[in-house]
Amino acid sequence: MSFLPARKGRHRQRYQDHLRLVAGCIPYRLQKDVEDRNSSVTSRINVLMISTPNRDDLVFPKGGWENDETVHEAACREALEEAGVKGILDEDPLGVWEFRSKSRQNCCNMEGGCRGYMFALEVTEELDSWAEQTSYKRKWLSPEEAYKFCRYDWMRDALQVFLSAIEERGSRRAEKLVELPMFPAADSMAEHQMLTSAGCSEKPPTKESKLLTLLQRNLNNKLTPSQLFIVSAGVLFYLFGHDFAYSLGVK
Repeated sequence: MSFLPARKGRHRQRYQDHLRLVAGCIPYRLQKDVEDRNSSVTSRINVLMISTPNRDDLVFPKGGWENDETVHEAACREALEEAGVKGILDEDPLGVWEFRSKSRQNCCNMEGGCRGYMFALEVTEELDSWAEQTSYKRKWLSPEEAYKFCRYDWMRDALQVFLSAIEERGSRRAEKLVELPMFPAADSMAEHQMLTSAGCSEKPPTKESKLLTLLQRNLNNKLTPSQLFIVSAGVLFYLFGHDFAYSLGVK
């Protein structure tokens, strides 16, 4: 399989405030075969890290942001070159971190300093061969393992921000999937007498009593205020919608 060679050199490198601009990402995937569907989103997340020769610690894909590409293009390119993955990149960065390059880690000033923009990348494709495969080996890890093996403190900070963002995103999705209660079907004998099992006749319940019964039933289900509002609105429409339509001349 052919692939584009990795970019080399820094002749197109972007700088700002004497800092080298860097773009990177945290590639991740959501496990779909987890038995406990009620588990948190972060417990079903795996993140992808890469190793470098002669080292046991790991890093996330990152590299120089060059002047002929956007920061999003740079982050995607680094993920492809170093880890051989493609995916969906979040538009907003997880954050911006300032750090020293690996060759300047022991300096006491910001000489060789970098400003890194990190993004979340949902992986949709893993390539069998990629540009820097001989230099980098990829490894899927749980967030706990990733935090343990991460080489840099600033990357650990980025990982924590990423996990918080994923958890918040999962909570928002869960709120949208609230199961609404079922409303009873319209009673075809609403305007007629109903027979009890004993053969006695009784008047059908009034609309007001139906409303109170349904609301009480849902209160017993301990609905949240927003759910109760939806239930009440639906019940009102069910009970009085026909009358409203009739008063407007709709028959």
